[in-house]
Amino acid sequence: MDTRTDAAVGGIAADRLRSIIERVERLEEERKALAGDIKDIFTEAKSAGFDVKVIRQIIRLRKLEPSEVEEQETLLDIYRRALGI
Repeated sequence: MDTRTDAAVGGIAADRLRSIIERVERLEEERKALAGDIKDIFTEAKSAGFDVKVIRQIIRLRKLEPSEVEEQETLLDIYRRALGI
């Protein structure tokens, strides 16, 4: 088979396409490994007596800007008062 045909079939650079696909596959494997590591850490936290749901909430809040956290806390307080909680 002609190398030129192998490298570019239908206008697609096969080597480049293969490289992209393999990179995504490697990253997906890494993500899977990281997800397992994170699960292990949550298991450790739970066995140490921590509430995993609360830890997840704190992690989510730490990703937000301080003004967003304040806004959410204000709305939560308003909603609680409206429901008598």
